[in-house]
Amino acid sequence: MEIMSTRLMLLDSASLYFRAFYGVPDQRDDPNAPPNNAIRGFLDMIATLVSAHRPTHLAACWDNDWRPAFRVEAIPSYKSHRVATAPSPVADTAAPDQAHPASGDAEEVPDDLAPQVPVIVDMLAALGIARIGSDGYEADDVIGTLAHAYKGRMPVDVVTGDRDLFQLVDDAHEISVLYTARSGVRDAERVDEAFLRAKYDVLNGDAYRDMSVLRGDTSDGLPGVTGIGEKTAAKLIAAYGSLAGLRQAIDDGDPALKGAQRARLEAGADYLDRAPRVVAVAMDAPVPSIDLAVPTDVVDAALMSRLASEYGLTNNVNRVLSALGI
Repeated sequence: MEIMSTRLMLLDSASLYFRAFYGVPDQRDDPNAPPNNAIRGFLDMIATLVSAHRPTHLAACWDNDWRPAFRVEAIPSYKSHRVATAPSPVADTAAPDQAHPASGDAEEVPDDLAPQVPVIVDMLAALGIARIGSDGYEADDVIGTLAHAYKGRMPVDVVTGDRDLFQLVDDAHEISVLYTARSGVRDAERVDEAFLRAKYDVLNGDAYRDMSVLRGDTSDGLPGVTGIGEKTAAKLIAAYGSLAGLRQAIDDGDPALKGAQRARLEAGADYLDRAPRVVAVAMDAPVPSIDLAVPTDVVDAALMSRLASEYGLTNNVNRVLSALGI
């Protein structure tokens, strides 16, 4: 009998259900029927991932707060362009632990996606797939905390379309990212340290994080240091070993840092004081102690059947059950 080695898969849930919403066609014959494309896509993604990578442990990581107060306090522009101008329907229909984010800001969510999120929540509960969030923290922080807690105990696959989580890559502890943004879930790119060296010219996840601080990220409202792009940021981190090493060299008057580049780095000192608190994924978010083992039986068959019937999910649910071996 083959003994299966343990493996943990952590899903960046919002990244996946947003991708499903935009990537899976709305096939409703009746426009009055509830939308289901994000739900169908999300379930199919789980089936595909479990079948392809055979995790023994699985968690759908959740944004209890998509714009945490500690990040907004550090950089007020953090995700500010994505704040809904009116209360999002998700805030009214979401699970209790995500209904009132600590930031007080609702994320702008498409009208047809909002009512599908609580159905995803209920379906995960019915299937017995662990869903984990932490009040005041993003899913990224939950993922970081769980990856840190499990490192050395089993390999960890982080599934996301968000490059921010590349900072968790750690070959020594078998933590890698299955990156879905370019090739989708079925052909997700495995991001390890060799990938980071080839693509970004940084050595590891820590170096990627420090490079990201310097470069900034307009999609998250992080300006970066003016005039310091990705390639220059990577070269600076390579030369000085880390962001802390670079800043020490600036303070020490390193003659290699001169002219416009020195002026830009000095002008960005206040930003560089604050940005690491925003960019760095938390490793100590308070997460509940939950058994992450892949379910071996359906937890609530009645709820699962009702949702499958009401939202037209029978085929998608069957794919998940088959992948889980239930």
